[in-house]
Amino acid sequence: MTLPTQSSPVVPATDTATDRAAVAPPTLSELTTFRVGGPADAYVEATTEAELVDAVRTADEAGQPLLMVGGGSNLLVADEGFGGVVVRDLRQGVRVEAEDTCGGASATVPAGHDWDAFVAEAVDNEWVGVEALSGIPGTMGAAPVQNIGAYGQEVAGVISTVRTWDRAESRVRTLAVGELGFGYRTSLLKRTMRVTEGADVWYPTPRYVVLDVMVQMRLGSLSAPVGYAELARRLGVQVGERAPSAEVRRAVLELRAGKGMLLDGLGGAPTPDYDRWSAGSFFTNPVLPADLADELPADAPRYPVRSATPATSTGPSLGAVDASLVKTSAAWLIERAGFTKGFGVAGEHSPARLSTRHTLALTNRGGATAADLVALARAVRDGVRDTFGIELEPEPVLVGLAL
Repeated sequence: MTLPTQSSPVVPATDTATDRAAVAPPTLSELTTFRVGGPADAYVEATTEAELVDAVRTADEAGQPLLMVGGGSNLLVADEGFGGVVVRDLRQGVRVEAEDTCGGASATVPAGHDWDAFVAEAVDNEWVGVEALSGIPGTMGAAPVQNIGAYGQEVAGVISTVRTWDRAESRVRTLAVGELGFGYRTSLLKRTMRVTEGADVWYPTPRYVVLDVMVQMRLGSLSAPVGYAELARRLGVQVGERAPSAEVRRAVLELRAGKGMLLDGLGGAPTPDYDRWSAGSFFTNPVLPADLADELPADAPRYPVRSATPATSTGPSLGAVDASLVKTSAAWLIERAGFTKGFGVAGEHSPARLSTRHTLALTNRGGATAADLVALARAVRDGVRDTFGIELEPEPVLVGLAL
């Protein structure tokens, strides 16, 4: 793999006693949508890039484990907590670099910016390419790491560059879209977050900490071609046709709400919706070699696997199909392995259960621990493996835990 070479000037260190917003460490249950997890040793809220870089660099120089937290919607943290520094990026604001009918819209978004707020602004501004990604919880910085996707769109289709802090070289480094290695729910950024030979290497935070994401999007009132059958039916169009972007956003929000995949209604609601105390889809859809996919039951869903790298720089485009691979549905496998909506390892009184709306979501029913959620995940994973010989991969980052 060729490492990126483009770089920006190093951000100067700041006076940590006066410039970094160090506050009393919260528990990770307060910072994650699963609402589980113990305390952190230290906690820093960064409101400027200098504060963010300083916090990361200081932790690395001290040899302290580092956990970057955005919306907390893709984390499952151990009940014992995190023995290191938690850094939360609070920077907001979309900076428009250019907007014209020839080149489309170019904008820079800080990593801490709320993802769905960006989607809403894009739709209002008639920027095309993220309307089907409405309602996904989290922040802009997490989007390229996971290459978030839903309803036929992926964020890779609109990203031009990602500006990062390279922890290995202690400098700012900008990665172009061709260097980011986007794939289904993965990227170069994510692949640098790993454990090697029993020693933690850039874990649980990748080598490259996202500072800003630069997007380039086509202008128009109509969406990108609708690529997901369920969404097309809701909109009354055929797959491959376009619809008004505002209608696409509204339809996606309705579909996600029906599956318990939105986070509104939490907090002080008198009757909490526990289906929303989750990390969304817990397992990724398996991507299988075509010959193994042929061994699945005839009614198993089969979807083409396309390249995540966009063919143009002015908006999303469908990548070439890789005929050697087939994607199937994790939810279908889970259900056919005998797991129903609301399933819990100890029955209906289990503190952790599958969502009552969607079998792909693990949920905290109000009193679950991280250990409860891991036990549920293991039961589902093992059941699918025993039934189909396919091992499901978790989508959230597990911190201090393993399946």
